Amino acid sequence: MTAAFNPYLPSYEYVPDGEPHIFEGRLYVFGSHDAFNGPEFCVNDYVAYSAPLDDLGAWRFEGFIYRAKQDPLNAKGKEHMNAPDVCQGADGRYYLYYQLHREVVTSVAVADKPAGPYEFYGHVKHPDGTLYGKKKGDAYNFDPGMLADTDGRIYMYTGFSPDKGFLRTVMKLRGGAFDSGTVAELETDMLTIKGTPKATVPGEIFAKNTEFEGHGFFEASSPRKINGRYYLVYSSVQSHELCYATSDSPMGTWHYGGTIVSNGDIGLPGVTADKARNFTGNTHGGLVEVDGQWYVFYHRHTNQQMCARQGCAEKIEILPDGSIPQVEMTSCGLNRGPLPARGTYQARIACNLMGVNGTYKYAKAHDSRDDYPFFTQTGEDRESDGDQYIANMKSGAMAGFKYFLFDGSEKEISVQGKGSGSFAVSDGTKELAVVPVNGSAELKVSPGTHALYFIYKGTDVADFRTFTIH
Repeated sequence: MTAAFNPYLPSYEYVPDGEPHIFEGRLYVFGSHDAFNGPEFCVNDYVAYSAPLDDLGAWRFEGFIYRAKQDPLNAKGKEHMNAPDVCQGADGRYYLYYQLHREVVTSVAVADKPAGPYEFYGHVKHPDGTLYGKKKGDAYNFDPGMLADTDGRIYMYTGFSPDKGFLRTVMKLRGGAFDSGTVAELETDMLTIKGTPKATVPGEIFAKNTEFEGHGFFEASSPRKINGRYYLVYSSVQSHELCYATSDSPMGTWHYGGTIVSNGDIGLPGVTADKARNFTGNTHGGLVEVDGQWYVFYHRHTNQQMCARQGCAEKIEILPDGSIPQVEMTSCGLNRGPLPARGTYQARIACNLMGVNGTYKYAKAHDSRDDYPFFTQTGEDRESDGDQYIANMKSGAMAGFKYFLFDGSEKEISVQGKGSGSFAVSDGTKELAVVPVNGSAELKVSPGTHALYFIYKGTDVADFRTFTIH
């Protein structure tokens, strides 16, 4: 069994907006594709990864499955593709739904296998042939999320609903309705709108005085049917959180459920936005059940920029009443339990990271601030040979890892990186060791499951690469 970590893909891979699906006996994840140190979101072509259901740490690269220049609307090759989703049609083929970033319509590609290769198929359209998104009142076709219902009917969920004046002005110039999320049923051709599309979750402006207030729809529609009930996971106006709504019908009416996960742990007891446990930004993901266990997929942000995002996942619980309690970020999300407290771990799997003055929200393509640590790598964007690490750890900076299972035989811990200071290591309640960078120290820890927090102490700036528990 391969140990599973967060982020779950290789350190050089920046695949956010993850939509997990089980196809042909494997877990596939489809997402957009950022570039390390990239200038904006989603600049790379689509790739796919898959894992065996009995080994969620053994992800296999399926290659580049579709390229933006294959879309006829992208003849000049200047557009890239936002968050996609994939569903299987009644004909057994797999359909990839996406939006080019400067367009208002949904494009579709098709393949015989989940990992493609995909070929362009068409654009979602009205029965009269007009592209969906081009008529007055049509949804702005952002982040399509697909539901293949158990009765064979196909539904597409889209939408983008900013609550700020500038963004709303930009959306008006592009056209399309953006006051809520939207759902539309599709014909069996997987392209043609059937019936009348309906609103799903209201955007924050229209969520005032409703059960959605404070968590109105922003983007990232991801539908699922669970135990006969329909769930719509979405990114709220808060941006850092994935919320969910439920309905008895795929077309609504929808009721607010709560927050499932925040990429700053905001919303957990005692964790407010000014006490976020990680550097925040937008998020997007979906739900999947593997061997009786449900997971939520989401993403984190790296490199002091909002558009170098990496996929993470956490176990969730769906209670008998259908509710989903919020979960915390961990380093071992897809693992079957805590990580063994033995061996070498890369610092990049830290689930909590902050400077002495806390964290901040990455709000632009490059949002560097001198006093804060961050995940980064050497060199340029690439598809192999990752060396991601934590950089710029000044005195008082903290990296936290959750969780490890100790049996009491562990005696020593060592740290590799760059710096002349040391790390005070604690489990959150008591100090376990003080270990110099590129040195080792005695480890005093009791048997059981513990978090490990590394706080740097020194007059210089440290890079944190690995730690080893002996």
